[in-house]
Parts: sequence; C-alpha cells; structure tokens
Amino acid sequence: GDVLDDYVRTDGVWILTRNKQFYKTNNEAECAEKCEAERHFNCRAFLFTRKKLECLTLAENAKMTVMFNSMDTVLYEKKIYLLQCKKGIGKDYRGTEAKTWKGIPCQNWAEKTPHNPNYTPEKYPSAGLDENYCRNPDGDENGPWCYTTDPATRFDYCNIPECETQCMQCNGEDYHGEVSRTETGLECQRWDAQEPHAHGFTLKHFPGKDLRMNYCRNPDGELRPWCFTASPTKRWEYCNIPRCTTRSPVSGLGSQCLSGKGEDYRGRLAVTESGNACQHWNTQFPHKHGWIPDRYPCKGLEENYCRNPDGEKRPWCYTINSSVRWEYCAIPHCDRTEQGTVGMSNVAMQVPLPEECYQGKGQTYRGTTSITASGKKCQAWNSMFPHRHEKTPDIFPNADLRNNYCRNPDGRNSPWCFTTDPSIIWEYCHLRRCDDHTQE
Repeated sequence: GDVLDDYVRTDGVWILTRNKQFYKTNNEAECAEKCEAERHFNCRAFLFTRKKLECLTLAENAKMTVMFNSMDTVLYEKKIYLLQCKKGIGKDYRGTEAKTWKGIPCQNWAEKTPHNPNYTPEKYPSAGLDENYCRNPDGDENGPWCYTTDPATRFDYCNIPECETQCMQCNGEDYHGEVSRTETGLECQRWDAQEPHAHGFTLKHFPGKDLRMNYCRNPDGELRPWCFTASPTKRWEYCNIPRCTTRSPVSGLGSQCLSGKGEDYRGRLAVTESGNACQHWNTQFPHKHGWIPDRYPCKGLEENYCRNPDGEKRPWCYTINSSVRWEYCAIPHCDRTEQGTVGMSNVAMQVPLPEECYQGKGQTYRGTTSITASGKKCQAWNSMFPHRHEKTPDIFPNADLRNNYCRNPDGRNSPWCFTTDPSIIWEYCHLRRCDDHTQE
C-alpha cells in the first residue's frame, strides 16, 4: 500500500519540536520515506511545506508538543504512535502509558537506577524504548511491561487495552474500527469535512482520538461511538457497534490503594472521609444521578464502593445522607511514604460537582456534559470554528475550559458552550440545578 496510509494527515498546522531534520523532497510520499529511514531519532511525524517543498522529520507528534496554525504546511503523524491500545502481545505498541497495572511509575529505559536494565535504547534501537513508556522489546506473551521505580519490584506489566477492530470495549473511547454508518443506516460524514455539518471535532483539536476518514468514534465521552451524518437533516447519530465478548482489561484489574487521581481504584471502601455511608450506584435515592453502572460498564461502579468515574481529584461517592449529596473518600495512598502528604488539608474545599447538575450559576461546574439544551454538540473551547470567540483557556485560566465541556467562565445564568452548529453561536447546556441541600 501507499506509505502515507500509515500516517494521519492534518492540513494547515505546525508543531514545535526539538529534534528535527531538514530534507528537500518533491512530495509527501518522499518525505514519508525520509521519516521511515530516519536514524537520528525515532521519527514520529513529519511536516511538508507545499511551496518550498521542504520536508521536516520530527521526533515529536502533536500529543507531545505545542501545535499552531500554518497555512502552507501539512502534518503527517504515524498512526502507531497515536494509538493507546495494543494488538496481540503489543510488540508494536508505541503509546504513552508509563505506569504498571498497580499504578507504579515506570523507570526510564535509559536510566540504571533503581534497576540496571537488560533492555536499553542502545541495545534495542528499533524497540521504541522512549522515555519511560511501557513497551514489549522481548515479545513477552503477557504484553507491554517496564522496569519500575520501586526498588523492590524490578519490572511489572502495564494495563494496555486491546485494539478490538470490529467491537467496542467500555463506552468505545478506544474503538478504532471502520464502521462508518449510524444505527439507522445513515452514512457518516468525514471528520475532516465541514459539509453538510460544520463542527469542531478535528484532528487538530482532538489529536489523540483517531478521527480518520468517516469512521465512528467517541472523542468526547459519549455513551458509545457516533458520527456526524452525511444527511443534511440529521446532524449526528450513534453507531451500532457490538460490545466485545472479551472482558476489558481495565475492568478486570484495579488498584486497592490511591494512585494518581484513583481512577483505577477498585477497592471496597464505602464510607466518605467524614463518615457518611455511600449510596449504591444502581439506586437513585436519596440522590438522583447519571452514573448508572449499565451505562458505564468499565468505571467499576459496583455496590456502593468509592470510585472516580469522572476524573475528580480522588475517589468519591454519593452518600445516604439526604443533606450531603456527595463526598470524597479517604483512600490510603499506594506509596505509604507519601501518605502524610495527601492529607485532607491539601484538598480545595470548593469541590466541583459531578456532571449531572450544577450549583448557583454553575461557575464551579467541572463535569463532562457537552450537549446543549436543544441537543447540539459543543464546540471545543480552544477551537475557532465554526465560531470565533475570546473565551479561551489562556484568557480564562481558572475556568477549566477543557475539551468541549459545558462551563460558565463569564458568569451567565448557567453553564453553556459555543455550538458546532454554524447557525447557532451558543446555548445553555442540558443540565439541571442541584438540590438546594447540596453540600458546598
């Protein structure tokens, strides 16, 4: 096949990079050959300028550095370095996972402490032993692994999900298949097209979401993969992708202690830090909520155990106290030596609410809803298309303007967003105000 088939193309962008090499080539294909043959570093991407016919091979891709507009330039990124899943035993895995399944950070492959490695970048230059990323240089049948930063554990395996091509795990965030029709049979619109529906879901703004061709994807945390449709009368629709029969490794493994934000915590603590018992996730009393176990099969929402399904600071739960909607849980830290530094005094008291409701005018809302009251998808805050605006993360650094999540950076009546519909600049979001008794 064409050498360019192994790359994801993005028009009109440039990325800042430390390691690069300049070449004179006639076209993109020749530039790709230079990238494949690069010996100064692992070539993850290349830039090609149409006017000057210049070729820059790059050690970084858009996931690793800053990207900005450049009209005459085309960026090509190797797909293998964008995928965060493995095929088979993961010998070709080149993702950026850098901790073991227990949450222990990986040791840099080039370092010799705390463990003296047998596998180094010098000995295995084609094994992709970059930084401290999980890799499988020896073809271990258990998949990618790394040397750990724990002196008592020389190495351990990493929790890398399987790249299932025709089915989806969890909510399909890692689905990379080629289904390109919606559940009602409509053909999907290409992600790099703006007709018949203009939108902000582009490779530039969602570089790690594999928005290729017109394949169904889930870049924004929806219930399952979706796409804009090729029908002018139907803006977007879910795709009918079967759930994988093999169980996701994420749901099978999990930490029994707090590592990072505790999103992989699967312990059985069911009491909040103030002593309130947790409400069962599959019940709606005393607090109604949207975290229903059947809708989020890989979030570990079992019984009434403390969990972190939405990227909060640490695991939490709804409480059985009708006057206290939810609270954090006091999970012991995996690194006992750091346990003292994870005290409750370090946690900001203005805790943001989960995504299904907001308090006051919603200026502290930090959920992941990205749908307006009329059902339109939100435009990414760092995007200027289809609507140019000044509500950017740089101008409002404390407003948490991430992705295309509903927010209220400027004190309107409730959380809102710019829409991906060119005819509607902005709308309030599909959210309700929390109960008056919700804890501040």
